[in-house]
Amino acid sequence: MKSLEELKKLREESIKNIEMRNTDKDIRVVVGMATCGISAGARPVLTTLVEEVAKRNLGNVQVVQTGCIGMCTLEPIVEVYTADKEKVTYVHIDPEKAKRIVSEHLANNNIVVEYTIGSAEKQ
Repeated sequence: MKSLEELKKLREESIKNIEMRNTDKDIRVVVGMATCGISAGARPVLTTLVEEVAKRNLGNVQVVQTGCIGMCTLEPIVEVYTADKEKVTYVHIDPEKAKRIVSEHLANNNIVVEYTIGSAEKQ
């Protein structure tokens, strides 16, 4: 830290990240972060989701992590919960796919069907 401006910028970024974990959001994005998920690449997926949601100022989206979702062979797994809608489970997610989920599903309410659990099992 070399200046007060740097400290203020860091504070603002931290506040945004904390706000993203607020439970009063319309959409909750959950990333499986047990050892199976982490070893499959969930950490960069989580980071990408947080960064992309922040870049797009999606204030209605909460990004959180959880333990094992129970489908280790399909990790990294991202689940999207929206009020009054069925949960969407995305599997075998990488950072590029995470960006597409944010741009299409979270920002524009269009599910990326080819990344969902039913589609992935057919591949």
